[in-house]
Amino acid sequence: MKIGMVAGSLLCGAVCLSFTAVGAEEPKAKQAESQEYLLRYQFHSGDSLRWTVVHRCRIRTSVSGSTQTAETTTTSIKVWRVYEVKPDSSVVFDHMVESVDMRHSLSGRDEVHYNSRTDPCAPHGFEDVARAVGVPLALVTIDNQGKVLQRKQNFVKASVAGQGEITIQLPEHAVAVGSRWSSQNNLDVPLSDGSVRRILAMQSYKLESVRTGIATISMSTQIMTPIQDPATEAQVLQYETSGSVRFDIDRGQILGRQIDVDKSVVGFRGEASSIRYIGRSTEEYLATPEKVAATGAKR
Repeated sequence: MKIGMVAGSLLCGAVCLSFTAVGAEEPKAKQAESQEYLLRYQFHSGDSLRWTVVHRCRIRTSVSGSTQTAETTTTSIKVWRVYEVKPDSSVVFDHMVESVDMRHSLSGRDEVHYNSRTDPCAPHGFEDVARAVGVPLALVTIDNQGKVLQRKQNFVKASVAGQGEITIQLPEHAVAVGSRWSSQNNLDVPLSDGSVRRILAMQSYKLESVRTGIATISMSTQIMTPIQDPATEAQVLQYETSGSVRFDIDRGQILGRQIDVDKSVVGFRGEASSIRYIGRSTEEYLATPEKVAATGAKR
């Protein structure tokens, strides 16, 4: 996965859950503590699933006594169109962004704004984003635990700000509230000499609660590869995140997620330099076309 300071992946996960209760003969209080849930991705051929994704970030850089602040706010509607659910429960879908509204400001300069619904032409710097709206960006196959089996990128440069991998990894076995699990992935970081360094990241998860049919999972990402170079560290600081995901178990759809990051690096461009990245990405499921239309009208 290529690293960008402001842009994040367009692909982020939507999770469906099923559950199995155990210990039915135990007292109710004890049963509530020991009940286990089998978490698995479930989709249906022909589904079109939509989410509103809002990402805000503030990047403050200081180099040789000069300080500059960049702020970006992005609101987009992403769509997953399910083509096939295979006998082994793996699912094939494509990902698309229906609309995007982006605002970017830099110290001492006017704010730049682009809305794909209303602006016929994108301002300078937003051209790749404009070309990515309304077209399939990738064809993805995942298994029912969230492992990406195959991914074909159709638009390599496409990026709209927002955190998150294409899916979160679900546990191998049924889990009770309080259970933890983890997964790993690689980040490909471009270096100044033109080479690419592969960095190992670990995602940690915990099932925090299941209440009135809603499952809450906390999550965090840590960089596991030792990094001595501040310039390289500055490229991955936005991926050291923490947050939570909410699921509607009965409907089997993601309700929302929130991912936060607040990280700093000193010396990324010499001793008298520093960078601080503060970001928040939220995601909310749009259950009906009417909600999609209302979201667009508000912009």
